[in-house]
Amino acid sequence: MTAYKDHLGRPIVAVTGMGIITSLGQGLQDNWNALSSGTSGIHNITRFPTDGLSTRIAGTVDFIDIPAPNAVERSYAFARETTIEALAQAGISGDFDAPLFLAAPPIEPEWSARFALADRSPPADHQGDAYERFLAAMRQRPDPAFHEAALFGAISERLADRFGTRGLPVTLSTACASGVTAIQLGIEAIRQGRTARALVVATDGSLSAEALIRFSLLSALSTQNDPPTKASKPFSKDRDGFVIAEGAATLVLESLESAVARGAKILGIMKGAGDKADSFHRTRSSPDGGPAIATIRAALADAGMEESDIGYINAHGTSTPENDKMEYGAMSAVFGERLPTIPVSSNKSMIGHTLTAAGAVEAVFSLQTMLTGTLPPTINYNNPDPSIILDVVPNMKREKQVNAVLSNSFGFGGQNASLVMALEPA
Repeated sequence: MTAYKDHLGRPIVAVTGMGIITSLGQGLQDNWNALSSGTSGIHNITRFPTDGLSTRIAGTVDFIDIPAPNAVERSYAFARETTIEALAQAGISGDFDAPLFLAAPPIEPEWSARFALADRSPPADHQGDAYERFLAAMRQRPDPAFHEAALFGAISERLADRFGTRGLPVTLSTACASGVTAIQLGIEAIRQGRTARALVVATDGSLSAEALIRFSLLSALSTQNDPPTKASKPFSKDRDGFVIAEGAATLVLESLESAVARGAKILGIMKGAGDKADSFHRTRSSPDGGPAIATIRAALADAGMEESDIGYINAHGTSTPENDKMEYGAMSAVFGERLPTIPVSSNKSMIGHTLTAAGAVEAVFSLQTMLTGTLPPTINYNNPDPSIILDVVPNMKREKQVNAVLSNSFGFGGQNASLVMALEPA
């Protein structure tokens, strides 16, 4: 085994650049300062009217200029800005010349845009079904903004053009696990020797009235609107749902050998990744936590590490009654009696659930946790759930150096993924 190979003889994968946007702000430093100080980015929604809605709060990102107010433009803008930051930190200029893996939300044009198109379509008795009438209206008067809003797959094409990536850009969506899945694809591409580096991006700017209503109909969202900053309370007895949010993160992954050869600063090591499908339900996770347990164990095995090597857990921690309970059960099954002594926190208590972007956003925060020796808190932890016995780093940050982190992402549709990250390759 050389210094650049892991326990299975595969190239060690390093992180050399990171960029991030959440409701806390733009850029790694501003985000980390806010997150580690226990600041919440959750606020009242101003993007659309919320009269009559049971949930009126979110972690929207409204401070990035976009040319048209739709989810594709927002998601692209977030991804572009985080990628600029990550490449600058990695010291890479010019064409990236390596693969791009993008996690993007499966978005559709918003209802207002569809109604506007319907208004200028031929009458119902004039020409076929609604789809044919929409196409007729588009042929008669092309609408580039609407067309762009329908092409969520175009986000990766635009990023590829902007940053000069190589090959066909990959767009993926595995629900709330998407960010980790994108990282996993980057790791595997480097391990398999197909590339020396990879650009991994996860973005979600899809918050609309329709998205809010759909999640509300699933009883997934918190309705504790006042004050907004207190709504997300993972692992608390009075938690009632997650707070929907937006954001993006970019990571530059490189083989350790390539990074050292060009003198890059090593921010951390992607030690292992695990994923398991859960066929229990379209949205709910299996209550027994079986697939989540298998996912965590797969990530540890891939990393060549024992449960005792993990010093901190960045929990999925959505603040829904069922998911927090399931995740606690899964962690208990893996870590046993040691679990109450391992610091666990949920970034979602402050930034909300960034959906498609969450796994990558939380990976960036996990790396920053190790780099700074600061454990961010789980805020709003004032009424502990007596059935969930965890050290959640309650309400205030904690100074403690940890060298290996587990980060969980357990998504809708049985998409489960976990990452193990470390400071040093050894």
